[in-house]
Amino acid sequence: MCVMRYPLILMTVAAVMGLPAAAQPDRFDVVIRNGRVLDGSGNPWLRADIGIRDGRIAAIGTLARAQAETTIDAANRFVTPGFIDVHSHAAEGLTRAELRQARPIVAQGVTTLVVNPDGGGPTDLAAQRTTLEAGGLGPNVALLIGHGSVRGAVIKPATRPEPTAQELDQMRGLVRRAMDEGAFGLSSGLFYTPGSFAKTEEVIALAKVAGERGGVYTSHIRDEGDYGAGLIASVQEVIRIADEGHVAGVVSHMKALGPDSWGLSMAATTRIDQARARGVSVFADQYPYEASSTSLRAALLPGGADLADVAVLRENIRRRGGAASIRIASYGPDRSLEGKSLAEIATARTVTPEAAATEILTRGNASIVSFNMSEEDIRHIMTRPYTMASSDGGLVMAGSGVPHPRNNGAFARRLAVYVRERGVVGLEFAIRSMTSLPAAVFGMSDRGVIRQGAIADLAIFDLDAIRDNATYAEPHKVADGMSWVLIDGVPVIANGAFTDARPGKVLRKGER
Repeated sequence: MCVMRYPLILMTVAAVMGLPAAAQPDRFDVVIRNGRVLDGSGNPWLRADIGIRDGRIAAIGTLARAQAETTIDAANRFVTPGFIDVHSHAAEGLTRAELRQARPIVAQGVTTLVVNPDGGGPTDLAAQRTTLEAGGLGPNVALLIGHGSVRGAVIKPATRPEPTAQELDQMRGLVRRAMDEGAFGLSSGLFYTPGSFAKTEEVIALAKVAGERGGVYTSHIRDEGDYGAGLIASVQEVIRIADEGHVAGVVSHMKALGPDSWGLSMAATTRIDQARARGVSVFADQYPYEASSTSLRAALLPGGADLADVAVLRENIRRRGGAASIRIASYGPDRSLEGKSLAEIATARTVTPEAAATEILTRGNASIVSFNMSEEDIRHIMTRPYTMASSDGGLVMAGSGVPHPRNNGAFARRLAVYVRERGVVGLEFAIRSMTSLPAAVFGMSDRGVIRQGAIADLAIFDLDAIRDNATYAEPHKVADGMSWVLIDGVPVIANGAFTDARPGKVLRKGER
């Protein structure tokens, strides 16, 4: 009894006399020690420990006496905010039980995905949220509402150029409902049908609704090369929509597509620079590859051109760098074509590339990988301070087709190739483009940064160990190099190995 009373007596005396009581060790769920902390702002790293409690960063500094259920020795590795992919097609894959943890994505340090890009996705986001959350998620997910989907739901036929006043009000209503359900903004795919039939004024009207509720406007622009509208005019359209819609605008997966357009990245970014100088909030995102990916029909018959028009087919094959530059990624009617170029298929069939394309499209559509960008344009766009990182990738079963390697490698490649090997951007700059910049643009409260009170979405890695193993020939390989990845303070990668945790959630705009 007496032994137990003495400490209490001493503490009471100390309190009465105003003397400090013996400090008690801080307790956390997780403590990360010995890390080089890059807070996401672009600042150089600082050496610090991080204490996590209830899914948030509770302390940063020297935590030598702290106690925790889990202690992570970062061993001089970098500790960064988890990466945010602002342009992801992974939503469909996340509904499959085998893919819900999204291991190929979290293996790159990605902790949050922005889905429903290019004007697509459902119009009922409440139902989509329920479906996504039903079986648990590895990463967090932020939803956009797609202009093309909204247009298709209201205008009949969706290819009609202009909505009636009543139809435009209905479209506004769908966007408003989606924003009220927590959407982060409006996406458009003005290169694709039915978005390609919409006039700019229609998009401005809907972008205003998103902007009124703090959302953004992202766009697969009408023309990334010289199909018709042209790259520069298409970038200008995003600027106009952002300006007149009073909304932050994003040029999605920015590029100069096709040899005819190589070198135009400078002119395109100059337009963005000029717009920003006069107060227009406009940004870009980009994936770090020389090849793009879309459907064969969209690439060769944009806007619903006639399949019988051989001249159109020939010209669009040329625009993309020729038949050897177009490779079949997936094709249900004939899996043997997957991984082969249009030139190889035409040679094997002793027909022209246009004829080979016609045969393929007559039986069904195909997804393609198209080699059409220059390294100089990639580098220039990447170095702009308003360019965010993205993948434009999906989430597919291993062994399914020969898809673009960006699915499994975009963020790892940015670090391994463009930071470590080629030195195009510094590590601090790259991390900012993956974390605090997208969080700020999309209004993701308390994510994308390392600071006290922020959500504990974190990545721990040795830069020299990062590898984007996915290639064009072997695109299903998963990236290496992440020692730890935590989502809401829960490890989904621990000591380089996947856990079974699914801590992700569908985020709502404006919620902490």
